[in-house]
Amino acid sequence: MCRKHLTLPVTLLLALVIAVPAMGEFDNPKAKAPPRGNPSRVSAAESLPPLPLPATPLRRSEKKRQPAPPALIGMVNFSQTRATLVNGQRQVVSAFPTTQIDIERLIRVANRRLNVQYRFMRVTLEKFSWDPQELPVLYLTGWTEMPELSDAILDRLRRYLYDGGTLVVHAQCGRDEFVSSAKHQIKRLFPKRRLAPLDTDSPLFNAYVPIKEMRFRRDDKPFETAPPYLEAVYLGCRPAVIFSSIDLNCGWDVVNNPIMGGILYHQDDALQLGMNIITATLANFQYARAWGVQKVYHEGSAKSRDELVIAQIAHDGDWDPTPHALPNLMKHIQANTTLNVQFKREVVNLGEVDVFKYPVLYMTGLRDFKFGQADADRLRKYLSSGGVLVADAGAGFTAFDKAFRREIKKVLGKDLKSLPLDSQVYRTPYKLQTVDYSSLVKATQAVNTPSLEGITIDGQLGVIYSRFGMAAGWEQLGFAYNRGYADADALRLGVNVFAHALMH
Repeated sequence: MCRKHLTLPVTLLLALVIAVPAMGEFDNPKAKAPPRGNPSRVSAAESLPPLPLPATPLRRSEKKRQPAPPALIGMVNFSQTRATLVNGQRQVVSAFPTTQIDIERLIRVANRRLNVQYRFMRVTLEKFSWDPQELPVLYLTGWTEMPELSDAILDRLRRYLYDGGTLVVHAQCGRDEFVSSAKHQIKRLFPKRRLAPLDTDSPLFNAYVPIKEMRFRRDDKPFETAPPYLEAVYLGCRPAVIFSSIDLNCGWDVVNNPIMGGILYHQDDALQLGMNIITATLANFQYARAWGVQKVYHEGSAKSRDELVIAQIAHDGDWDPTPHALPNLMKHIQANTTLNVQFKREVVNLGEVDVFKYPVLYMTGLRDFKFGQADADRLRKYLSSGGVLVADAGAGFTAFDKAFRREIKKVLGKDLKSLPLDSQVYRTPYKLQTVDYSSLVKATQAVNTPSLEGITIDGQLGVIYSRFGMAAGWEQLGFAYNRGYADADALRLGVNVFAHALMH
């Protein structure tokens, strides 16, 4: 087998591999593979009641229904049909053909390797219960244009995802007809959220097997390799919609049976990626359920204290993965400090910031982002006028960390510098010389001291930044893949950071 290592950027690679021309009706050989039969159990030694003599008692083997394991994945089937000509005869076929060969084998292999016992089942969106506790994952795959979803179905699907469900969308053979139509439906589902590539440090590429590169094959050409590629829409810190524009080929021997007009991952690599998706989805489920419950802290209608507004910056890098974080931290500050204020969170664009109205800005995120020139100029003016910016990488995501360092240097012309352990930030109101980190951090690093960075402007800290996630700890929702501080110390550190920002 010939393998060629690609050095092209992933986005350019994707543009190359999904450019499959639609030439007439695509014949997908995977659709012709028969599904496996349901498992059955046969007991060969059970007697019938005795018959009257002189007949001889009979014994028979009797099929028994195998107890069904819990359903993990619902494979979406559409009920629409269309008429077509087959060998000159009119036949009614599915308007959206699909195949279960990949999910069938993935579940079978995952049950064995992960030592779990799950099954998939077929569902229709018209009759689906929309309860993630009954069916945590919806799986949609095809190679033709995806049907247009009604507004009512989109509303139910959106609610299902906010309630903790996950949608996995998979382009059979990488067909562009499906890719384009599926992206259109996802855009309708979440018009204000980005479907964008995942970074290589995503749990979907590391949860069970670390995956650095994957083999794929176009037509019958030699195999090529590239970093793993998935796109996702985030709800909170988890990918709630997972989209693959390359065939996640778990059930087809593409080595010996290439599919002309198709682009498929090597079966072994696709199985590893599939098990990562299952592992991460299961690990995220309780977090997803908790995140979907909106927490609102109501202040009394009559203000007994001054009101302090903390503004959170909206940007283009999934700016609000932890919407419960600031309200929960504010409640903790009110209960544990002498700051006699009522806190309020507002969401702002940088063009709206006013140092007199917003003495402290906060920002976080998951992905790469960029400040426009006008936004960078406005932030520079805000910080030079005495405002303070507090920021952290959402759940410790590397993409945001890299972007923040780049963008804040563009704003101030300075690099972030580590705060020494004798910094006042670590001393008031809590003395924080040692802190606890999340399990994911401790599994890879030997660290037990706080790790904040900052930029000084006119002798005062104008920027306070944490590459380790603080806000995921403020939310206290138990995100399994948080690369940050443990919840209790995240709250204490957050209190110190905002107390310092407000009092200095």
